[in-house]
Amino acid sequence: MDVIAHFAEATKPELRPLPDAATRLLGDLVARRRQIIEMIGAERQREKRITIPRLRKSIARLIKVLEKELGRVDADIDDAVRGSPVWREKEDLLASVPGIGRVIARTLIAELPELGLCDRKEIAALAGLAPFTRESGQWRGRSFIGGGRAAVRSALFMGAMVPTAYRQRPARRPQNHDRGFGTQAADRAVALRDHRRGAGRRQAAARDVSDRIATA
Repeated sequence: MDVIAHFAEATKPELRPLPDAATRLLGDLVARRRQIIEMIGAERQREKRITIPRLRKSIARLIKVLEKELGRVDADIDDAVRGSPVWREKEDLLASVPGIGRVIARTLIAELPELGLCDRKEIAALAGLAPFTRESGQWRGRSFIGGGRAAVRSALFMGAMVPTAYRQRPARRPQNHDRGFGTQAADRAVALRDHRRGAGRRQAAARDVSDRIATA
């Protein structure tokens, strides 16, 4: 405890308010949705490997139950977000960014409440999308992402992957992909780009609200 106290005294970290009950509930609902999707995916993988009819029927029943529960959780998340004017405005603003749908927008609202309050470098680091150069041994001169909030990073990565899989244009990969960068590195760059666009729009909206209050 003394070490932690000395660290806080030396670094003087910025004080941030604790999330209220509604924000904690939304975060728990989004996390529960992610858990159910993982369970459905795991059962579907088991179904592919099982050949015994009785076990396949058991897996199919469980998947059906999980899908119903997923629908209930989605309805709860929708009620929470659309029932709050602030969250509804944030969701609509984030969903206006190409490549960001309702699921990603709600993940950002729940898991990354600092979005719109920090600059783009800080928010990219919080999301685990900021590239950091590692110059050690054979890794000299290469940059990697890591840390941050894995749920946010995964959601944004999937948002970059879906248009690529369906060969759509909104999440076009940057030119670095043609310069020898790997496919996953290019997709991470797309996720970072979309993330920064969302943060920029949130900051612009916040400044607009502040200007309106100042001139009222």
